[in-house]
Amino acid sequence: QTRIFKIIVIGDSNVGKTCLTFRFCGGTFPDKTEATIGVDFREKTVEIEGERIKVQVWDTAGQERFRKSMVEHYYRNVHAVVFVYDVTKMTSFTNLKMWIEECNGHAVPPLVPRVLVGNKCDLKDLIQVPSSMALKFADAHNMLLFETSAKDPKESQNVDAIFMCLACRLKAQRSLLCRDLEGRPAQARRLDPAHDADGKNSCPC
Repeated sequence: QTRIFKIIVIGDSNVGKTCLTFRFCGGTFPDKTEATIGVDFREKTVEIEGERIKVQVWDTAGQERFRKSMVEHYYRNVHAVVFVYDVTKMTSFTNLKMWIEECNGHAVPPLVPRVLVGNKCDLKDLIQVPSSMALKFADAHNMLLFETSAKDPKESQNVDAIFMCLACRLKAQRSLLCRDLEGRPAQARRLDPAHDADGKNSCPC
């Protein structure tokens, strides 16, 4: 039976959440996008160490008026979280604290893997959030940092790495991190990377 990992994508409006999910699941950049209303859902089947795994990517609206009715369902039984900001817009970076507070407020267990993604790095002349600042923030919140561009085809491998790294970490767990229907945290175990017969780390990221 194919295992399913639910990964949610969080951040301000217009930071490129939908474009990132399009790039990962479909391999392309959408010609035209509109503001997400409620939740968009995409999935992609990947193979890690011979096992087929279905990665479900949940893309949520960044605007509060589109989120209220869906937010509880969005956070339910989540396996990993991707926080996205726009490297050309400082406010999207400073608002990350608010998104982290929302995530914690919905009882997402601390051991659920989280990553930080700075999008639109192809707009080099417009960058407002330096890498050093983002890295300091990521370290403070125990996250990996990825800087990428959903638009630039040259960055497509980096976009894939975001979700593949999370899928690899989740596969390595003996027991999936999840919550029951009442929203109570389930017992979780420490994340350990998979190793091959020679003892080397076999994680694709």
